[in-house]
Amino acid sequence: MPDAHKKHIVVVDDDSEIRDLLSEYLGVQNFRVSVAADAVELDRILASGIPDLIVLDIMLPGEDGFSICRRLVTQAQIPILMLTANSDDTDRIIGLELGADDYMEKPFNPRVLLARIRAILRRADPETAPLVAPQGKHTALGDWTLDHQSRVLLSKTGQRWNISGSDFNLLMILIENRNRVVSRETLYHSIKGREPSPYDRSLDVQISRIRQRLGDDGKNPRLIKTIRGVGYVLAEQLEAR
Repeated sequence: MPDAHKKHIVVVDDDSEIRDLLSEYLGVQNFRVSVAADAVELDRILASGIPDLIVLDIMLPGEDGFSICRRLVTQAQIPILMLTANSDDTDRIIGLELGADDYMEKPFNPRVLLARIRAILRRADPETAPLVAPQGKHTALGDWTLDHQSRVLLSKTGQRWNISGSDFNLLMILIENRNRVVSRETLYHSIKGREPSPYDRSLDVQISRIRQRLGDDGKNPRLIKTIRGVGYVLAEQLEAR
C-alpha cells in the first residue's frame, strides 16, 4: 500500500536507464516514484490519483512532452519539470510558455535534479510556500479575479483557469508588492529557488505567459509592467476582498 506521507513523483521518459536511475535515486530520498515510458502509461498512473510532481521528457514516442504538458496544465495543478536533450533554448522556452515549472538539460546530475524537485515542491505546497496572501480571499486583476485558496483565475465571463504553483507564487509576490518594483533577482530566487544564470530567460517567459492569460498587452502592459534593467511591477490599483 502506497505511503501517503511520501511525495509522489512520476518520471516519464522512454529511456529505461533514466527511469531506473531516477526511480532508485528518488526512492532512496524518501519519495514514492512511479515511472512511465509514454503518455499512455502516464495516463494510467494519473487515473489512480494526482501526483505531487511530474518529471517529463520532451522527446517521447507517440504524444510528446509538449503536448502532454499543454493538456495537463489545463486539467490539474501538477508541477512539471521538463527534461530536454536539446542544448538550444527553444525547447526550454516552449516548455515554460506551456506552463512547466522548470526544466533541465540532459545529461543531468541527479543531485541537481533532486534540488530542483524539492524547490518546486516547496513552492507548490501552501504550507511551506514563502508567501503570505494579502487581506481577503480574492484579488481582482483586470478582467480576472484570483482566488487565493483554490489558486484559480476566474474571468468576468465565467472562464476558469487553474494556475500553477510557480505562476501563483509569482503573482502573489507582485500583489504583495503592488505599485512597487520587485527586482528580477528577488523574483528569480523566490520563484526558482536559485540564482539566475546570465542567459536564463525563464522568468521573462513566465511573465509573458501570465500577461497573455490576463489579457495584458505585452508591448504596452497595463497590469505587469517591465522596469528595464531592474524588474517588474504590478501597477494597477488592485481590489482585495
